[in-house]
Amino acid sequence: MEEEFVTNQERLKPQEEKAEEDRSKVDDLRGSPMSVGNLEELIDENHAIVSSSVGPEYYVGILSFVDKDQLEPGCAILMHNKVLSVVGLLQDEVDPMVSVMKVEKAPLESYADIGGLDAQIQEIKEAVELPLTHPELYEDIGIKPPKGVILYGEPGTGKTLLAKAVANSTSATFLRVVGSELIQKYLGDGPKLVRELFRVADDLSPSIVFIDEIDAVGTKRYDAHSGGEREIQRTMLELLNQLDGFDSRGDVKVILATNRIESLDPALLRPGRIDRKIEFPLPDIKTRRRIFQIHTSRMTLADDVNLEEFVMTKDEFSGADIKAICTEAGLLALRERRMKVTHVDFKKAKEKVMFKKKEGVPEGLYM
Repeated sequence: MEEEFVTNQERLKPQEEKAEEDRSKVDDLRGSPMSVGNLEELIDENHAIVSSSVGPEYYVGILSFVDKDQLEPGCAILMHNKVLSVVGLLQDEVDPMVSVMKVEKAPLESYADIGGLDAQIQEIKEAVELPLTHPELYEDIGIKPPKGVILYGEPGTGKTLLAKAVANSTSATFLRVVGSELIQKYLGDGPKLVRELFRVADDLSPSIVFIDEIDAVGTKRYDAHSGGEREIQRTMLELLNQLDGFDSRGDVKVILATNRIESLDPALLRPGRIDRKIEFPLPDIKTRRRIFQIHTSRMTLADDVNLEEFVMTKDEFSGADIKAICTEAGLLALRERRMKVTHVDFKKAKEKVMFKKKEGVPEGLYM
């Protein structure tokens, strides 16, 4: 029995050695486990504080073969998981999330598609367009052009539409981001994304950075009780830092938009960061008439259509409501296989849109 056991062990030994060799080859192919982090602070030539992609910060060593001339706070580094040392740098490439924000094609909307808002259009032209197209005018008169503007008002009053029209009318690169996209899962990712956004804007200047729903990150500061709240505040502080860091005559302009300007931190709105505040009120009678004309210009209307009835109504319409009424009226005509939209279609459409508005149904959701 003992001799048989020894014989079997001798026979299995080459197989075990081969399995160990195969495991070694697999480990070599996989390479050493690495994680991606950010360099927070350089202590000396051989040590630094880094934040890993999973959140915590570490005091780590820097291996001798790393190019220390390229190490600077904020850069992306490779970190060895077992010994927690910086072993390399990631190439300075554009963050994929920022690449998505760039508007490759100019929006189709132009100033001609905006009903009314003549004063708002004039203000945004003076604050955003003119400094990019004719900066010498500001030098000649001896004033500094505004760094940015904020558009505020009721939902559906044309804030985003005007920002699209600015992108259409200028050759500047247009970077659009929603405020909630700046709130990231891991510690430090939000401020990093803000830095990357403005770095790309500077590289692609002249450029316009449009941040919609800025109230997602720009609310008033208070004592935060959770890590998520503190991270949102850090993201806003980085945004304030970037707004302060622009050259006064730089080729990067900022447009912010919000429905709740009263909730924003005063530091974000102070002159020097956001120099012009543009209010978007609900449309008056003249503006309503113009918006109805824009949205019905390509519609085939029956002879009995009287748009003045809807223009003069006491109901409060936003520009988005008027567009929804025109769209719904066209859908009602198509439902009955008619190629002309009647006055009754507009009345039914108005009732439907206003009912959904009062009941709090999201715009664009048709029953």
